[in-house]
Amino acid sequence: MSSVRPGAAEELAGLLRGRIRDVPDYPKPGILFKDITPLLADPEAFGALTEALAAFCKEAGATKVVGLEARGFILAAPVAVRAGIGFVPVRKAGKLPGATLSQTYDLEYGSAEIEIHAEDLTAEDRVVVIDDVLATGGTAEASLRLIRRSGARVAGLAVLMELEFLPGRDRVLPELAGAPYQALITV
Repeated sequence: MSSVRPGAAEELAGLLRGRIRDVPDYPKPGILFKDITPLLADPEAFGALTEALAAFCKEAGATKVVGLEARGFILAAPVAVRAGIGFVPVRKAGKLPGATLSQTYDLEYGSAEIEIHAEDLTAEDRVVVIDDVLATGGTAEASLRLIRRSGARVAGLAVLMELEFLPGRDRVLPELAGAPYQALITV
């Protein structure tokens, strides 16, 4: 799924990759953190990222974009505006007022829970999930389940970067059930 001209994906990936800073030993020794704040500070790179993700949403026929807490919010909100569709936040448990739907998922040591406002999605909605990084896939997988539980349809999943040495893709592809997946860069 992409109507991108030949070579454009590689150009975009190069632009984005060039604006992501590696921070060694953060948040703990042995971790190489991928810091996207330089990308966000660069209007050309952030604009290109927003445009690419908005195009993905349009091609998927999305009516809403879900952004995953917290950096997914930063990416998904301007994408929703650019695509002319609604934005819905998926938050950590206990952060949303009013009636919510929640989904628990397993972590390496324990579990976590995410929530969405119960009334924010309807059976008429086609939803694209947007996040900054696909790592182990736990939060993305839980959000896809949460969308289905709301009655909406999953239209796709798009991320800025996929950490290909982790099993995120293997975890989310079955939950996408044929809906498209896009990682703009892989590291």
